[in-house]
Amino acid sequence: MSWSLSPRGRVGAIAAIVLAGTSCTGNIGDRLSGSTSSGGTGSGSGSGSGTGGNLACNALQPGPSFVRRLNRFEYNNTVRDLLGDTSQPADDFPTEEKRNGFDNDAIALQISPTLVEQYLNAAEKLAITAVANMAALVPCNPVTVGEDACANTFIAAFGAKAFRHPLSADESARLRGVYDAGRKIADFKTGVQLVVETALQSPQFLYRVEFGAAPGAGEQVVKLTSWEMAARLSYLLWQSMPDDQLRAAAEQDQLTTKSAIVAQVDRMIQDPKARSVVAHFHDLWLHLDQFDAIEKDAKVFTTFTPALVPLMSEETHRFLDHLIWDGEGDVASLFTAPYSFMNAQLASYYGVTGPTGSAFVKVTLDPKQRLGLLTQGGMLSMLAKANQTAPVQRGKFIREQLFCAQLPPPPPNIMIKPPDLSPTLSTRERFAAHRTEASCSACHQLMDPIGLTLENYDGAGLFRTTENGKPIDVSGEIVNSDVPGTFDGAAGLAGKLAESPSVKVCVARSWFRYAYGRTELPADACTLATVDQKFKDSGFKVRDLVMALTQTDAFLYRPYIAPGGAQ
Repeated sequence: MSWSLSPRGRVGAIAAIVLAGTSCTGNIGDRLSGSTSSGGTGSGSGSGSGTGGNLACNALQPGPSFVRRLNRFEYNNTVRDLLGDTSQPADDFPTEEKRNGFDNDAIALQISPTLVEQYLNAAEKLAITAVANMAALVPCNPVTVGEDACANTFIAAFGAKAFRHPLSADESARLRGVYDAGRKIADFKTGVQLVVETALQSPQFLYRVEFGAAPGAGEQVVKLTSWEMAARLSYLLWQSMPDDQLRAAAEQDQLTTKSAIVAQVDRMIQDPKARSVVAHFHDLWLHLDQFDAIEKDAKVFTTFTPALVPLMSEETHRFLDHLIWDGEGDVASLFTAPYSFMNAQLASYYGVTGPTGSAFVKVTLDPKQRLGLLTQGGMLSMLAKANQTAPVQRGKFIREQLFCAQLPPPPPNIMIKPPDLSPTLSTRERFAAHRTEASCSACHQLMDPIGLTLENYDGAGLFRTTENGKPIDVSGEIVNSDVPGTFDGAAGLAGKLAESPSVKVCVARSWFRYAYGRTELPADACTLATVDQKFKDSGFKVRDLVMALTQTDAFLYRPYIAPGGAQ
């Protein structure tokens, strides 16, 4: 006999069995932070280095530590590694609200009734698919060892993986109750299916909850347990659950020292899953996830076709992957590398010789025309309008994403639209009013002189030297920065960005926010100082920056929470 519950019935049954007696309901993204001395929830701008000049970093200062719900990327990765399911069910979940540009900020990861319903539907589908291959899911044979014994073995093994810690007696009893209900109404397989479905809707699966180890007398800061550290490592480096080696190390309580953590990071960073996480960071930080929205007016950009968009995306992703993992690996090369990756179709569009087939190959560029990330067609097309370039948008991107600057919003009475196109005026001439009108100049002087220096590239990413029959003026300037002064063209801009300490600090701050799922606070001054110094010592290599993020107070410790002290 088959048995299933309606969605409403599943809600009631699962809530009664799994959530009874827990406090992890509703919006728990700001619970258990231990941030009573942090002065808020992490809404500060964090635009400066935050490291100060003379820090006393003798005492441990981990800053707040929030409960974090799995976002869509993490959910998909976790069910892939837990169940071998690559259907990416979280793609159908509501899109996360971004905070500081990232989709994994603990405070922004709210829960809605729609998301709860989709958790239910996803769990049911995943469980049905999982039990289709019982041999892969259940580590014992119920016929030979007995159904009761096999059910207990399965619950202990699967539960520890799904919850990312050995099950407590209470957790085991609840999951066993779910199994017994399914077995009584149907059979062993149904009991297993309901255990999977229930576990996937449990707060222990959907949230990363950390309490830390028991404190010593008077201690207000504690280390994480080895099981908690295993999860921190796996979600930082893989955005997924711990693997067998991490779980084995946690079981032996071997993740309590910096050296042990370094050894795990050295191993884990070699895994392709780490490359996927770095690529996801770049998608968010550099807005590469907006490439799919690129559209161009065919009457203006006659050689551009929509088929070029995925090729441009592939170019940028291959470039970043190669640079970080196989190439120079440093921040400066992000802007100055004299190469990219193209196939014959994309190279033909750019007017570059070399590639002859559909495969992407490394191409040496003419640095007088192209170098680094900002001269790639995808970036230039994304930072442009459908029928023209967008110097304000390009300058704003560089200020906000590469310098971590917070620009003031435009006056409320200003209609935001580019100047009308003209058959005789250059873009610089059309945007001249930004530099003369008092209501515009203060803000636009921060953006326009940067964006206009990229006018050698049209709105679809092609190199040009004239516009409307006039030579293009690509002189530029970066004011109010640590690399002030004038420069010419993309190469001059790349040089400024490559030498800027503020850009390197911005990269480190962006990684802090992505890795820790929150904004930096004054309490993080010593953590930031540690990260900045290790990043500098490495020659500003991104892989070393990621390693440095696992060696800080904020990563290794959390504020102590007394029993019953969570809010």
